Amino acid sequence: MQNRRSFIRKSGLVLSAAALGGLAACSRTSTGGDGGGDGGSDGGGGGDLLSQLQDAGTITVGFAGEAPYSFEDGGELMGATVALHREIFGELGIENVEGRLTDWGSLIPGLNSRQFDAVSAGMSILPDRCAEAAFSEPEFQYTTALMVPEGNPEGLVDMNSFVDSGLTVATMSGAIESDYVADLGLDAIEVGGPQDGVDALKAGNADAFALTAISLNWLADNTVDGVDVTESFVQEIDGVKQVGAGGTVFRKEDTSLLDAYNEKLAEIIADPERYLSIVGDFGFSEEELPPEDMTSEILCSGDLSSLQ
Repeated sequence: MQNRRSFIRKSGLVLSAAALGGLAACSRTSTGGDGGGDGGSDGGGGGDLLSQLQDAGTITVGFAGEAPYSFEDGGELMGATVALHREIFGELGIENVEGRLTDWGSLIPGLNSRQFDAVSAGMSILPDRCAEAAFSEPEFQYTTALMVPEGNPEGLVDMNSFVDSGLTVATMSGAIESDYVADLGLDAIEVGGPQDGVDALKAGNADAFALTAISLNWLADNTVDGVDVTESFVQEIDGVKQVGAGGTVFRKEDTSLLDAYNEKLAEIIADPERYLSIVGDFGFSEEELPPEDMTSEILCSGDLSSLQ
């Protein structure tokens, strides 16, 4: 299929940021407590969460600060996940989407402690995260790339380029690229967020910065000079291609909200033109559209053999 991009369909929904912070630092998530928070809906009593949100007309969603998935610019939250949530939650009768920009490592704990009602950060669907929360079906298929000095002087192609090379790669703590580093035994430094990775590259502390291709291309096109981004790739570990995708995260008990969300998401994923009309302005193309056989069940299991 040919790649097509179009501008985001505008909607009349309100999107506000409650408790804005800096760029999210990534780390492995851990389960939070069950105490009530001050930002999300109270899941106890008055029907299920979906009904409560529809009655209230507002959902509070935890966001991370990784462009172009979800980020704050000039006091306004935007990004591909934000656009998807305007569309889907709006169709579910939840008119207002209020966003809380939250440290990456606090997203799932914050969700489980009811500081917000869902996580909207394009979060990778990984088995350890699935043990803590419930993921929607895939929204974005991921590939990896390397940000390198202009001209790519070391001729880097993928993570295998660093094996026995004496070169150092920067990765975000908790990101899947950090797992590749561990599996391949690479020389690496971990950074807290996208700008930290750029800074490490610019300072000469790393020979490349590894992250999702979409994120690196957005940075190179919008904020960073003097760098190149390699062609995207799917890393192979022990003969298995590390295919992956991201989705929206819900509490495990909020099944009616998850099911309703997945129903609307399926309609969008099945229509590439509509999908691109929502997320295309943020650099997403049909290459990021998840294939039909890629499901959250498979990704949560960690058995990627059926996706090879």
